[in-house]
Amino acid sequence: VQLQASGGGLVQAGGSLRLSCTASGRTAGDLVMGWFRQAPGKEREFVAAISRSGLSTPLADSVKGRFTISRDYTKNTVFLQMTGLRPEDTAAYYCAADPYYSGSNYIDVNRYSFWGRGTLVTVSS
Repeated sequence: VQLQASGGGLVQAGGSLRLSCTASGRTAGDLVMGWFRQAPGKEREFVAAISRSGLSTPLADSVKGRFTISRDYTKNTVFLQMTGLRPEDTAAYYCAADPYYSGSNYIDVNRYSFWGRGTLVTVSS
């Protein structure tokens, strides 16, 4: 499975961005997909995930009410819509996927088998 993430960029505080992650090599509907982020000097942290069915979409507390995750099965793509961006959201954002992850919150970074390259999000104050 290969994951291609895109959509990062520079935005002012309060602005919006939409990240995309397209999977190839396997049907995206077979995959739990997630977004993680890593700021300089910090550990990679969970942001959002979406179940195979799309019915479960857990979010980190820090982004609830501002970010949403969705998927388009026809395009094998997952989206992370980010609104109300804050300087503390600045990080490299990584898309991840796994065909076997079971559970309800999908927050464990070690449970994901496939990772895309990061896309950088910079939020200026």
